[in-house]
Formats: sequence, structure tokens, C-alpha cells
Amino acid sequence: MDREKALEIVKEQLTEHRYQHTLGVVQTALELANRYEEDQVKTELAAIFHDYAKFRSKEEMKEIVRKQAMPESLLHYGGELLHAPVGAYLVEKEAGINDRDILAAIAYHTTGRVGMGKLEKIIFLADYIEPGRKFPGVEEVRQLANEDLDTACLQALKNTVTFLMKQNQLVYPETINTYNSLLAQLKKNKGNGGM
Repeated sequence: MDREKALEIVKEQLTEHRYQHTLGVVQTALELANRYEEDQVKTELAAIFHDYAKFRSKEEMKEIVRKQAMPESLLHYGGELLHAPVGAYLVEKEAGINDRDILAAIAYHTTGRVGMGKLEKIIFLADYIEPGRKFPGVEEVRQLANEDLDTACLQALKNTVTFLMKQNQLVYPETINTYNSLLAQLKKNKGNGGM
């Protein structure tokens, strides 16, 4: 599917504000893909479709989670998490994209997951640091994204977990697991000397 067709499909699903966010994610993801030598076509499609289900009703998304035997735990951590895995499902069913790498990047762009591939990390990070994002800590993650993909993802996860805790909100366990796994990997890569 070409860029124009993909954007046309997605634009129908989003508000203008969210569509502008999506364009920022596409731009950022392609820059990261270039820097870290990831497939540009897959990156572009994953970025375009990452928020495909963002404005579906919570009830529709919950129903899809149940019917498709997605992790039941998704239903207990706030509606914000649902659009990612449900989006991956709907992108495959409605837009006909069945590339597993693209679908995984969409499915885990909010929570992360242990063992994320490079494309998943790029979409996760691009969603966090796109130019329209303005919140404490985003500049540091933008800077880190220019230096090391894993370190930038780790800091984004750390910021997210800290934010949720300060807001007295539940933290999805897979997000904690992703943080722990990335931190352990980075420490191992640095020869147990810490970061």
C-alpha cells in the first residue's frame, strides 16, 4: 500500500489534531529508521497506522479484546491501552496489512514489550518524541534518540512509569517488564558496569 492511500484511510479514522500527530510520528519514525537502518516502507506504514483505532468506542475495543482472546489484563488498565492491540487487529482486517513486523509495532506502541524488535522500538519512540509532543522529559528522550535507540526507549519507559505513578494510575505490567528487560540488556552490554 502506498503512502497516499494509507494516509487517506487513516485520516477518515482520526480527528485533525490526531492526524497531525500521526504525520509527526511518520516524520520522526522515518528519521529514526534512516539513522538505525530499518526498512523505510514498513516504518512508514506502521507509523501511519499506529493510532488507527484511537477513536473507536471503548465498548467496541473491549469486545474485540474479548473475542480475539487478547490478554484480559488489557481491560483493567484504562482505555488508553486498548487502541494499540485493537488497532493492529483492525489494520489487518480493515486495511489488509498482514506484515507481522508492522502489526507488532502498532500493537505495542503504547506499552512496549519484552524483546521488541527495532521497528517496534522506532514506532514506540516516534510516538513519544514526535515534534508536537511537549511535556517534561521529552527533550531528553529526543536527544537520546539521536545517540542510542535502546537508551532512548528506556528513558521514555522510565518517564511514563514515573508519570503514571505520580498520577496514582495503574502501570501495565508489560511496561514494567519491558523497562526491566531493556535495563538488564543495556547493563549486560556495558559489561555489568551499570549505566
